[in-house]
Amino acid sequence: MTERKPPGVPFESWVDKQIRDAEARGDFSQLPGAGKPLPGGADTTYDELWWVRQKLAREGFSVLPPTLALRKEAEDALAAAYAAPSERIVRKIITEVNVKIREMMYKPPPGPPLGKKPYDVEDVVREWRERRAGDGSGGTAGPGGPVGPGGSGV
Repeated sequence: MTERKPPGVPFESWVDKQIRDAEARGDFSQLPGAGKPLPGGADTTYDELWWVRQKLAREGFSVLPPTLALRKEAEDALAAAYAAPSERIVRKIITEVNVKIREMMYKPPPGPPLGKKPYDVEDVVREWRERRAGDGSGGTAGPGGPVGPGGSGV
């Protein structure tokens, strides 16, 4: 659309002609979302930062205060620890998140309070063992952790 509007032609009719010509050529037929309703619907109020929110969602970026982000990370770490294949990995996951929780406890950031204390690694390992015994995976926890497939104790 490098063509310039000719002098003396009303802008609106020139734009309408450009759109009609593009439709006739099929320029709009392969656009993503063609024939689908606009996201958000007509019942939502106008948000001037809609594009920022969509970009953040697409990129998987979260704009949570640091304490809330750490709470979420701690919950995710606990779930990952319960799903871990060995006791060694459970201890590693919980120890790493505990370091972050302790740092946040000692130098609180702005925002809501953390409301979380470090996990007791032994309690999490005990719970992990109970869950493993309950689901029939048969892992026994010794000093090196349960022996996984391949006998490596991973």
